[in-house]
Amino acid sequence: MDSSEEAESQLAELELLVSMFPSQEELLVDQLALEELRASVEGRSDCPPSSRPSLSIRVITHPSPSSPSPHSEVSITLSCSYPLNYPTVLPELAVRCSELSRAQHSRLISDLSAYLQQVCGGGVCVLLAVDWLRENTHSYLTESPATDERHSPAVQERETFSRLWIYSHHIYNRNKRKNILEWARELNLNGFSMPGKPGIVCVEGLQRAAEEFWSRVKVLTWKRIMIRHREDIPLDASCSLDSLRKFSGFEEAAFDPHGSRGNHMDLGQLFQFLSDRGCAEIFQMFFGVEGR
Repeated sequence: MDSSEEAESQLAELELLVSMFPSQEELLVDQLALEELRASVEGRSDCPPSSRPSLSIRVITHPSPSSPSPHSEVSITLSCSYPLNYPTVLPELAVRCSELSRAQHSRLISDLSAYLQQVCGGGVCVLLAVDWLRENTHSYLTESPATDERHSPAVQERETFSRLWIYSHHIYNRNKRKNILEWARELNLNGFSMPGKPGIVCVEGLQRAAEEFWSRVKVLTWKRIMIRHREDIPLDASCSLDSLRKFSGFEEAAFDPHGSRGNHMDLGQLFQFLSDRGCAEIFQMFFGVEGR
């Protein structure tokens, strides 16, 4: 399959998904990437797409009548990012389900990946993944909690506070910005997101929540994204979660946007914002110069 055929397959699958899941509550698609892909396939653009398509699908699953699952229905979100040569290679997939423990989630992801490797054979596979999740998720929820990490006293004793400083080449896309806000709030993380070029995100809270946030964000389509700096502090009786937080809630912060596309921020205002929260040293880590 050559690159033009791969692009046509990607577009066909995306348009099918949009027709099957018309509500934004069910399906979120990176509309800019979709339109660039459509223009490229239809010959309306000589430039290759600047970003790769990504999407997330919300799936509600129900146990079979014979299933011993303790949950009557479960909400799952499947996030998918298309690599350049999809469907020749599998897409990047992430699954979110609050009912699954970490161990159950790991087994589900491993089994889903193995299933898609076996059955896809170079064909599109997002609907296959959705169907597999509908049919199989409840079987993972019925696994014995004896091996569940959430019930391990050793794990509970090792609670850690984390603060992640994430750098991106840019953050423009509205869906990504919406995801960043929603995921941080869902996971009870404080911090902020600065859109534009460059893009900066800081999240702080329990380590497992911060790691979950990063696992979701990094699989989206980015020109460049990384954790530039992280802080990890063990929690104990003398060091509580709230006492370590430097931010109140989570917000998208803009600092006098300017430039031809309104995508550059006033870095002086950013430095003051960080200084007011006791994070002035981070400015030099990001930009290589002292703030003022």
